[in-house]
Amino acid sequence: MIMMLSGTSDARQLALAVRDAGYDIFATVVTEHAAEQMAHVGIHSHIGRLTASEMITLVNKYQVKAIVDASHPFAEEASRQAMKVAKEANVPYIRYERKESVITYDRVTFVDSYEAAAQYAANKKGVVMLTTGSKTLPIFAHTLLPLPDVRLIARMLPRKDNMELCEQLRFPQENIIAMQGPFTKQLDIALMQHFGVTLLVTKESGRVGFVDEKIAAAKQLGIETVVIRRPKLSYPVVYHEFSDVICALEEIKKKGEK
Repeated sequence: MIMMLSGTSDARQLALAVRDAGYDIFATVVTEHAAEQMAHVGIHSHIGRLTASEMITLVNKYQVKAIVDASHPFAEEASRQAMKVAKEANVPYIRYERKESVITYDRVTFVDSYEAAAQYAANKKGVVMLTTGSKTLPIFAHTLLPLPDVRLIARMLPRKDNMELCEQLRFPQENIIAMQGPFTKQLDIALMQHFGVTLLVTKESGRVGFVDEKIAAAKQLGIETVVIRRPKLSYPVVYHEFSDVICALEEIKKKGEK
């Protein structure tokens, strides 16, 4: 059995590719919605954030032969846990990560943290549009909402917990975009024009994360953009293609048969 840390659209596609290659596989996901999407393509999921001990329990329960970590590029804690569990359980660890986008827009500033992005926005002022998700919204809210010369617009998934978080943060309702992607360049342009955005804040989530569309929209409108770089973890092995992950699983299988 292969255990896959999932939750993104490309991870779901990878799970299908691994299954079609002849492997039994189950996924770990954070939300009910992600589990439903996995179930829709016939893949069983375990729902909820896992501690290291809970992950080891699953490894033992399903006699896991390899852990494929296809979590989001910014889900660094999940990756750290998976690497720790693989080492403790003596199970091979394979990291799949979507390729980074090649960003050439000359009005892009790269930063290494959410805090740095929030401070940059505070210095720039104006209408700031966040496309960084809800998890780190408090960082931006605490820094930017009190400022009289900043209007903070946040785009996030239309989930109950996200709206409750916004309520706790006293985030103005008129500044919330609760939508499920994918987002096209045309839609991004329309939203930026509608709110009069002067600064876009996004993450380097890769092409599958629709960073290219956001940057292209901002470039067409001449909107300055802040891009938060991916966290750098010391993965023992990392692949960017489905075929390479399957080849790695084949090698693990061969070693197990000797």
